[in-house]
Amino acid sequence: MEPIKVGDIFTLMDENDQEQEIEVLGTLSIDGADYAAVGFTEEIIEETEEDIDVFFLRVEDDEQLSIIESDEEFDMVSAAFTEVGEDE
Repeated sequence: MEPIKVGDIFTLMDENDQEQEIEVLGTLSIDGADYAAVGFTEEIIEETEEDIDVFFLRVEDDEQLSIIESDEEFDMVSAAFTEVGEDE
């Protein structure tokens, strides 16, 4: 499988079994693990002045996205993406 990259769009099932499209907004490697920042495609397309919800997911070996379950891991990834965003 090809590596996940910015602009890729995936379809996920939400907690109500409804399909939601997400778009990869950024990727980052931390301590040998890969992560993706994603947002709902519908929110990104709307181009409003409101902030969009951004989520962080872990990229597994098979290029599948999975939820970060540990608060410590989530905090580390969130801080790393924030730091990268401030550097740009």
